[in-house]
Amino acid sequence: MKKKLLSTLVCLTVAATSLIGCGSSSTTTTETTETKTETETQTTEAAAETTTAETTDSTETADSGEKVTLSIYTQYADDDTKVPYDYAVEQLAEAYPNVELNLIVQAQDDGQTLKTLAATGQLPDIYQASTDLINTFRESNQIMVLNDVAESTGFLDKLYEANTDLAYADDGNIYAFPFSGQEYVLWYYNKALFEENGLEVPETYDDLLNCIEVFNANGITPLALFGQEGWNTAAAFDVIATRYTTGGIKALDEGTASVTDQAYVDAANMMESLVAAGLYQEDATTTNYDQASEKFLSGEAAMFINGQWYIEDATAALGDDVDWMFYPAADAASYEAGKSAFSGGGSASGFAVNPDSENAELAAEVAEFITEKYCEAKVMYRHNPLVAIDTGKEPDSEYPAMMQKLSDTLPSITSTTKFTWGLTNSTFNDAIQSESQGLVSGQFTADEFIENIQDALE
Repeated sequence: MKKKLLSTLVCLTVAATSLIGCGSSSTTTTETTETKTETETQTTEAAAETTTAETTDSTETADSGEKVTLSIYTQYADDDTKVPYDYAVEQLAEAYPNVELNLIVQAQDDGQTLKTLAATGQLPDIYQASTDLINTFRESNQIMVLNDVAESTGFLDKLYEANTDLAYADDGNIYAFPFSGQEYVLWYYNKALFEENGLEVPETYDDLLNCIEVFNANGITPLALFGQEGWNTAAAFDVIATRYTTGGIKALDEGTASVTDQAYVDAANMMESLVAAGLYQEDATTTNYDQASEKFLSGEAAMFINGQWYIEDATAALGDDVDWMFYPAADAASYEAGKSAFSGGGSASGFAVNPDSENAELAAEVAEFITEKYCEAKVMYRHNPLVAIDTGKEPDSEYPAMMQKLSDTLPSITSTTKFTWGLTNSTFNDAIQSESQGLVSGQFTADEFIENIQDALE
């Protein structure tokens, strides 16, 4: 049954898109939150000393038995990021015994730290790059073209056909090895809290406003948002925007719609109303992921917005008490029609390589290897088959109910939008993140939100 479900999910993903362990710690250095800043400083200073060195034949160096240490900048914050990384490190030790990884934990700052490292010539050997970072570093020649490596390692042969576009940038080159396939923004909710407070799952905004009132009256945060990260506030706006126009922020990014169109004005007004009613916690824009997730998993918050990658963590903590809902809409008809339109999507994001690395060729091979192992770990241990390549692996247990529900929904999905890391217009990307944070905080009205984004694009 597991194999059948995996094959079904792959096929359904193709249909929908024709339209995000315990390894050996001896090979990696992981920073804690308290020491992160100091470690990053030390690592980047060390990187600065090596980036001026001439590129060597890194493959020959690895084969010679000489130890090679590669710095890698990637997420390592929760089980969805720790499990794949630890598994990849464990597998790397066997396949590349002379290679060690020095982990620099990715900051939750929408790429600002990495841009700073690039500006000062201190990029790590391998780094996790989103579409906007890829486009930025292409202009400064700080990202390696990986076409030959993708072919020689067999990566292209394993890439699902539905995800082919995720590997290539608009100039036809591969700059990062993607490990995620098409992904979706899910609106999670605590079923137990809804039942205890006599509430039904909201289908309309009137329903949602009633839920907000009841939860706030009982000291429960209606929806915990980690608005310190602009992508999360942009996603919160996007799920509302898709109830008025299926293009959501994707259409704005591609220039096929204008933020002054009535659909986006209506979405901004609705978000302003929900903020005023108290949907999000007061300090939403200074709340990070760990803090918001803890509020939801501990029962302090009734709802949470995140990608489908959160299914495993939510299920582990809440069991049968957690589920995801279709996004609420203006009325019953819009709610039913909107079930086929999702926020989220795929992007050319993944592991990229610093072309100025002393061991650039080896780093490229390792980046591809790690990408494959990430996909394997996500399938086997995170029960997430929505990965970029065919791993040939099976999950170690049955898929969680929420993943099964998503797989059953995939055939009916007719449109997706984008996560902010998949946006191609950097100006709009910056604007939608910062302005949605302002809207969530109450700093901007809906009219100011629309006007500010329009001004930025002009």
